[in-house]
Amino acid sequence: MLLEKLADYAIHEQTSRLPDEVWHHAKRCVIDWSAALLPGMECAPATVLMNALADELDHGRALLPVYGRSACTRAAALIMGAGSHTVEFDDIYRAGGYHPGSPTISAALAAAQSVDASGETFLRGVIVGYEISTRVCEAVMPSHYVYWHTTATIGCIGAAAAAATVLKCDREQFINAIASVVTHMAGLQQAFRSESMTKPMHAAHAADVGVMCALAAKNGLTGTPDMLEGEIGFGVAMSKNADWSRATAGLGEKYNITEITFKNHGSCGHTFASIDGALVLKQKYNLTPEQIASVRLETYGQATEICGRDTVSSAFEGRFSLRFTVASALVHGSVRLNAYTPERLNDAKVRDLMTRIELVEDPALTAGYPKQRASRVKMTLTDGRQLEFFQPYRKGDPEQLLTDEEVDAKFMELATPVLGEAKARTLLAALWATEKGKAAALPFAK
Repeated sequence: MLLEKLADYAIHEQTSRLPDEVWHHAKRCVIDWSAALLPGMECAPATVLMNALADELDHGRALLPVYGRSACTRAAALIMGAGSHTVEFDDIYRAGGYHPGSPTISAALAAAQSVDASGETFLRGVIVGYEISTRVCEAVMPSHYVYWHTTATIGCIGAAAAAATVLKCDREQFINAIASVVTHMAGLQQAFRSESMTKPMHAAHAADVGVMCALAAKNGLTGTPDMLEGEIGFGVAMSKNADWSRATAGLGEKYNITEITFKNHGSCGHTFASIDGALVLKQKYNLTPEQIASVRLETYGQATEICGRDTVSSAFEGRFSLRFTVASALVHGSVRLNAYTPERLNDAKVRDLMTRIELVEDPALTAGYPKQRASRVKMTLTDGRQLEFFQPYRKGDPEQLLTDEEVDAKFMELATPVLGEAKARTLLAALWATEKGKAAALPFAK
């Protein structure tokens, strides 16, 4: 049975000797998650949730980053899950179209703080959550992504697997944790289509129910063990022709955590290849917006469908607009958090250039999705020149991983406005040494 194989792997990983590379990449993932989390903790829905769940704060052993307030385990996981998925800077497992960090690390840290676990145990939880959830995600993709948001659905498994590992669940308890959480998997892609706080709540819910099911299983809750591959289970109900062999392929031998995409732009990942390609042309030819007569973006269908809006009026809409993000990159040279200030959203040069950007689905690139996220950028200049660049992947993808120095720079850029430079550097150093202390001692507070 599938869950038995996953549980055998997870139990082995509680004490296994892991390659140095895996430990290193686990810490990179925690640092990248922290970079996305810190600014997200200062805005809705994290701030909304703190008010809504006030009776679950200021007691318990988990700690809310930035604020330093204590919280019960589930509330901490929920709020961190929302915060880390809000500013659209969290990581991606490309082959699954999945953001593993937000639900998985949020659940692992809340659980680790609550039981005073070591940093090593916390990292083991992160690793197990990533390895199991990324493979389950591949098993049901790409058909699952037609209606469902993988971070909301598969994220439940990542969170439950991570929390169960941190709580040192035995084999039977681990099976029950995953079996139980599968029935809580939900999160519709309709959430991407309009302004709302629903999308970050997907990661919040996944972290919350993952922790809940792990805690409950640790205390005797049982689940239906064939919930994934059963006759009317997850695979049948929420995908087509699920290939469950992918859920265990290379498990414990090849570590997916070493191939996680880190975002180099503050927007939906479907915009990245087009942004990267446009910036190559801008830099190579030293282009100004006034020199660009038109831009044609030929990319995969999921990008044009999810990020096809032609006008934007808010940060949410801007992050999910190919026209806005590419125009902003061509005008300002980057797409970071400051791309979504009211001034930048209403920048006349950006808005003018947006009207000259055409989106086209390329069937060949759609066929390569989700393992390839490519874009062909074609420009016509006002002097009649025709420029073209094919971006076969995104900077930050496995083919061009961000260096440790670039990960550090991203962290400092996003953490410094929240914590101040000195405390941000202290936290960064502590995160690179996570395995040497207690998870609860990581200095996330201002």
